[in-house]
Amino acid sequence: MPATPQSTRYRQITWALGRHGLGFLVSILGLDRFVPLHHGVLGYTRRIQPYTRPERVRLTFEDLGVTFIKLGQILSTRADLMPPAYQTELAKLQDEAPPLPENVVRQVIAGELGRPVEEVFKTFEAQPLAAASIGQVHAATLQDGTEVVVKVQRPGSVDQIHQDLKILETLAATARRRWALAEQYDAVGLVNEFGQTLRAETDYVREGQNAERFRENFAGDEDVYFPKVFWETTTRRVLTLERVRGIKIDNFAALDAAGIDRSEVARRGADTVLKMVFRDGFYHADPHPGNFFIEPGGRINVVDFGMVGTVDERTREQLVWALIAFASDDPERQVDTLFELGVARKRVDRANLQRDVEHLRARYYGRPVGEIEIRPVLRDVLSFVRTHRLQLPPGFALLVKTVVMHENLVTQLDPSFDFTAVLVPYARRLMMRHYSPMSWARWAGQAAVDAARLATELPQQARRLVAALERGDVELAVRPSGFDPVLRRVERIANRVVLGIVAASFVIALAVLLAAYHVRPEQGVVSILLLGFIAAVALGAYVAWSILRSGRP
Repeated sequence: MPATPQSTRYRQITWALGRHGLGFLVSILGLDRFVPLHHGVLGYTRRIQPYTRPERVRLTFEDLGVTFIKLGQILSTRADLMPPAYQTELAKLQDEAPPLPENVVRQVIAGELGRPVEEVFKTFEAQPLAAASIGQVHAATLQDGTEVVVKVQRPGSVDQIHQDLKILETLAATARRRWALAEQYDAVGLVNEFGQTLRAETDYVREGQNAERFRENFAGDEDVYFPKVFWETTTRRVLTLERVRGIKIDNFAALDAAGIDRSEVARRGADTVLKMVFRDGFYHADPHPGNFFIEPGGRINVVDFGMVGTVDERTREQLVWALIAFASDDPERQVDTLFELGVARKRVDRANLQRDVEHLRARYYGRPVGEIEIRPVLRDVLSFVRTHRLQLPPGFALLVKTVVMHENLVTQLDPSFDFTAVLVPYARRLMMRHYSPMSWARWAGQAAVDAARLATELPQQARRLVAALERGDVELAVRPSGFDPVLRRVERIANRVVLGIVAASFVIALAVLLAAYHVRPEQGVVSILLLGFIAAVALGAYVAWSILRSGRP
């Protein structure tokens, strides 16, 4: 049977997991000295120091290509899922690729735009400005002399991503059925959320629409600039944007040499992301240094709009309630807020959750705002979420990642910059807007509509409930969690009793057979009876061993 592309990909994934998984197993069993992977075994690069477990995970993602590299990059920001050592290692994953040959680039552009490159652009540089696994960027000029950048998608990259995402969805569904931890962390939901983000990055029309939305949101803002989209030369696989220039935001020596005030740039950067989140509810979700360029006057030019995030009104309201709750001295209210945020979808120990919330809050309560940094607070919160195996609401992890990356970027620009001091006024304005008369009037109006709807629907729902009770369709399930240890112990005792009865039955049955049929030693049935006797002894020995191991009946 000929191999299909999907089956071939499954074999590639299995081989990569097997090779690096073997290294992981070798490390767990302490067999590193007997299987020295760092000496070049199984294709590992030779080096002096042994490979760590997080390194093997990173190497697995690198072997599997673009989809898994993107997944690893996202996981590196998920402190609610990954321990710090794995986050640090996965953050090293780079989305880089060798540049495409010039003839391939020209074929893609001609196929998408329906004209040769020479007819579309006045000039087109063959050497790309940047090359990644999904696409690469070339400098060009339009026929009227306008400087642009052209983003060209790699042939086959989207098909590979779609195939990998289908495989990941299948694996996540299988893991959820067979692994309780995968179900608890909603592996299927995580893969679906990741798939939506990655698929959006492969659609250049959507990326162009994101750029235009940012231009509209920041029209007239002198601190930040978003390039114009040229739609006549843009398709799903080719994106043409106005070329913006400037000094890369992490090139501190060049910024200083140009006389640019880094502290002012940090303020503008922090102000920009907070406007995106709290004012517009639409933010740039890929804030790495390569996407920001500073002009001599200090204006920030932003590029790359494939990964964006949204914050709806309900999420912003939940953030307000969370701020109010954690500003109060009521631990019960704080735990209720966590449940309302959706991070406690499974059954959790509320008493332990409340205790840890109190400890977390005590660590920061009473300290001046200027002394509190965003990164350690979010790191502690996400570590707390991971410890209790809670779940973040959809999109919330992306927001947290974006805020952390922006805070890291501005503090690198100016180590003395206080990101929290800029954040607090936005949070206060959000709370004031939340409690404004207009907001209360809107809530009251919505509540009146909901009450009217409930009043009209309640009689019908009540009739349905009564009818279901009369038919016996309503079932009430009670699960007292405090009895779980007792039930497990009763189950173990019952299993031992059953095994003991089976072993005794074997012995009694053998004795009856021997006595009733006067079996002589030369008959072949003796060997069968002997095997039965051995089985009975083995069962009895197992029952005795399990009792002795537990230390109690």
